Amino acid sequence: MANKPVLHYVNGRGRMETIRWLLAAAGVEFEEKFFETKEQLQKLQKTELFFQQVPMVEIDGMKLVQTRAILHYIAEKYNLLGKDLKERALTIMYSEGIMDLMELIIICPFLKGEEQITRITEITNKAKTRYFPAFEKVFKSHGQNFLVSNQLSMADVQLFEVILMVEEKVPDALSGFPSLQAFKTRMSNLPTIKKFLAPGSKRKPMPDAKYVEEVIKIFF
Repeated sequence: MANKPVLHYVNGRGRMETIRWLLAAAGVEFEEKFFETKEQLQKLQKTELFFQQVPMVEIDGMKLVQTRAILHYIAEKYNLLGKDLKERALTIMYSEGIMDLMELIIICPFLKGEEQITRITEITNKAKTRYFPAFEKVFKSHGQNFLVSNQLSMADVQLFEVILMVEEKVPDALSGFPSLQAFKTRMSNLPTIKKFLAPGSKRKPMPDAKYVEEVIKIFF
C-alpha cells in the first residue's frame, strides 16, 4: 500500500487548508506533521524545504513546496484538472481567481482594528461584485453541476471552500446568487466533502487570536 501524503505546516488553515480540501475531496487520506516552535521550522528550513518555505507535502517520493505546484500535482494525479488542454486552462484560470480572493481572507486575521474592518469590507465588495458574479455567470451559461465539463475539478473544490470562508465573515454573501447557492448544496452533499465537513475531520477551524499568536511566534 502506498504511503499516505504527509503535510508539514502549523496546526491551522493558512495556505495548507486548500491542499487539505483537495486531498479530502479526492478521497485521499493524509498525515500531518505540525511544527510548533520557530526552532522546529528553522530545522526544517535547513534540511527539507527547497525555498525555506511551507507548506510542504511529501508525496510519491517528492517533497513538494509552493502551494500552486502542490495543488496542480494533486489535481492532475486524481483527475481534478480537466481531461484536455482547454479544460486544464479553464480550471487553472478559475483557480487563480479564487486564490486571489482567498489571499485577502487568509491575511485578515492578522490585521487589527480599522485595518481589519477595511479588509472585511474589501472581501465583501470583491466577493459580491467581482468573483461571485463571474462564477454565477459560468453556471448560468452552461447549466451544469460543475464549473468545467460537468466534472468535479480543483476549481470546484476551491470555489466551495472560498464560499464557506466568505460566509464566515459575511453570512448573507450568497444572497442574489441562486446558482452558487445550488452549487454549495451540491458540493455539501458529495460523500468525500460531507466527510471533510463532519466533526472530527482534519479540516481546521476559523483562525482565532490564539492561532494568530502562535503563527507570529513561529514565523516572525
